[in-house]
Amino acid sequence: MKRIRLTIEYNGTNFHGWQKQPDKRTVQGEIEDAILRSIGENVEVFGSGRTDAGVHALNQTAHFDLEAPIPVSKLGYVLNNALPQDIYIKEAKEVDKDFHSRFSIKKKTYEYKIYNNNQKNVFIANRASWMKNPLDIDKMKEGAKVIKGTHDFKGFCSANACVSDYTRTVYKISVEKDGDFVIVSVTGSGFLYNMVRIIVGTLVDYSMGILSLEDIKMAIKEGDRTKAGQTMPACGLYLKETVY
Repeated sequence: MKRIRLTIEYNGTNFHGWQKQPDKRTVQGEIEDAILRSIGENVEVFGSGRTDAGVHALNQTAHFDLEAPIPVSKLGYVLNNALPQDIYIKEAKEVDKDFHSRFSIKKKTYEYKIYNNNQKNVFIANRASWMKNPLDIDKMKEGAKVIKGTHDFKGFCSANACVSDYTRTVYKISVEKDGDFVIVSVTGSGFLYNMVRIIVGTLVDYSMGILSLEDIKMAIKEGDRTKAGQTMPACGLYLKETVY
């Protein structure tokens, strides 16, 4: 029995998220089906996190246990031939049995892309969110300084987050402009449900004068979701990196 670690890239547009669901197309479901069809083994694939419907991944990490004698060096090639075009296995390698893609993780980075132009671009419609009003990058960076650190982030997650501990550490938030794109990168110890999308929405709303710095501070201090910003669309979010 070998434990296999996968590094996966996918376009989340046509998926109902990572986690397998009955009668719905998911990334986990497609990969498990590809393993069954190409190798003949029924396995459960564990991801580093459950990306939502429409969210993409540049480097999602997953693992599974495999009994089949197939060389690990050929595993990526075999699986990619069985997978649809919107999923790609970038790497497959054998790891120690105590490795777990979710519980062994030390930090994770998400990237959020905003197309900031007064004209819509239909060719990136599912790969970035669109905002036609100019964003103030300096104000977004100012807001990011307030959010960075170890806090109770109850005010930065959706109401249906099923957790008892809302404390997370945000190690770094960067806001950069690249042509017509504003790219927000958030690195943290872990993230609550919709936390990154709400962090970005908070920076956007502060940039546009909808929120004040005091609102952001109160959202952190009191765990008040109404003081934080909008939840940005899923299409702009990418799981960029996992560190173990």
